[in-house]
Amino acid sequence: QNCVRDALVAGITLNIFNNHCDRVRIANIAQAVNVLQSPVLTEGNKLVKTPTWYVFHMYKNHQEGTLLHSSVASSRVGFENSKIIDAITASASRKDNAYTITLTNADVENVHSVNIKLDGLKGSISSAEGLVLTASDMKAVNTFDKPDTVVEKPVEVKVEGTGVTVDMPAMSVVTITVKA
Repeated sequence: QNCVRDALVAGITLNIFNNHCDRVRIANIAQAVNVLQSPVLTEGNKLVKTPTWYVFHMYKNHQEGTLLHSSVASSRVGFENSKIIDAITASASRKDNAYTITLTNADVENVHSVNIKLDGLKGSISSAEGLVLTASDMKAVNTFDKPDTVVEKPVEVKVEGTGVTVDMPAMSVVTITVKA
């Protein structure tokens, strides 16, 4: 069953693909229904959106956008003495006057406050909105009986000059839309 862990893997992978869009021209999920990492599960006439569906939904605004260079200063997480991945990953793009920033927090225990500076922003930020996908358990899933266990929810984004700050819960995927 597709869980929060799978949502994080999807978000981390999509950030990698976004950040290498000069080489990765197209990427897609191989199977869309009733398989590992599928966006939806079906049973008869029932359908449930998985955590992966929400990640794809949260990342859709990158489509047709222009990649923005982004970098992250982050601690690393992993097992015992093997810290294998960055706690925070990110990608960013611009389309028209909207900036999309997608982030993952692979730290299973800690909230990370992320400060995002938008260098080169012309004018001031007129609005900033965010969505977060998380749960209290890495193995949390959506089922036909409980389809809303892991869903995207609004997250507070604070505007600070030409940047924004968001507090990312442990094991979360966040998307922020900034309009100038």
